[in-house]
Amino acid sequence: MRILVTGSSGWLGQTLVPRLRRDGHQVVGLDPVPSPLTEIVGTIADRAMVRAAMRDFGIEAVIHSGALHKPNIETHERSDFVAVNIQGTLNLLEEAVAAGSTVNRFVMTSTTSLMISKTVRAGRDGGAERAAWITEELAPLQPRNIYGVTKYAAEHLCRLTHELHGLPVVVLRTGRFFPEEDDMAHAISQSGENTKANELLFRRATVEDMAEAHVAALAKAPDLGFDNFIIAPRTPFTRADCAGLIHDAPAVVRRYFPHYPEIYARRGWTMFQSIDRVYDATKAAERLGFACRTGFGEMLAALES
Repeated sequence: MRILVTGSSGWLGQTLVPRLRRDGHQVVGLDPVPSPLTEIVGTIADRAMVRAAMRDFGIEAVIHSGALHKPNIETHERSDFVAVNIQGTLNLLEEAVAAGSTVNRFVMTSTTSLMISKTVRAGRDGGAERAAWITEELAPLQPRNIYGVTKYAAEHLCRLTHELHGLPVVVLRTGRFFPEEDDMAHAISQSGENTKANELLFRRATVEDMAEAHVAALAKAPDLGFDNFIIAPRTPFTRADCAGLIHDAPAVVRRYFPHYPEIYARRGWTMFQSIDRVYDATKAAERLGFACRTGFGEMLAALES
């Protein structure tokens, strides 16, 4: 297929574009930042540029992974998020269904962040008795920042376009996979790799797994029509663990991984005392046919070996 990938110079694009090309696809990268993986340097907020990209390259599929993300909140105005995440998504969708378009499927990278309200977030500060168990059925959604608000709006534009025009669209609500410092780093004395390892239990995935999720969504889109999926490692926890995760997460983790304290001790690592949410990726496994290869258990095995 001839695939347009937005965000081709970004963290996900650097893994996704080569992955698609290995499968024999003709990939056209679009990004405001130049890179060896980006054929078109520009912003999706430019409707004329999006139109030209679709037509000039005969695009058959779009993977829309380009966006302003949570770390950009500190460096960009809210209007920038609206221009890129909402108007830019609308530009791509409308050009995908315009007369003469050859686009037959669309995959959008969304975020689990839009599912985290102030109430859920308060759990880490002692304001909840149980960790939130988060599935695609969670409602009402009340995103707590401009990033979540604009991505939620973009999801609705995807749904509406499918309903009006029949374009197959798959939305992937990705857990955290970006390399920037995490907002839970304050919860332990160490940060960086220690924090990322802990998060494989409930909210983080590798960029390689995220790229594979997009490949799966691309293949499955015509059969699905429209759907959205949480993309995160399949958690070892159950709903019955939610109270324990809030009050004594290390004890819960030990029940599933008895040797993790020894492995962590050798590296001077610690576990979060409290875990406030768990993303349940069961729907992606059952309906999309995708499951992350790397989770907490795989990470421990790698450290031990």
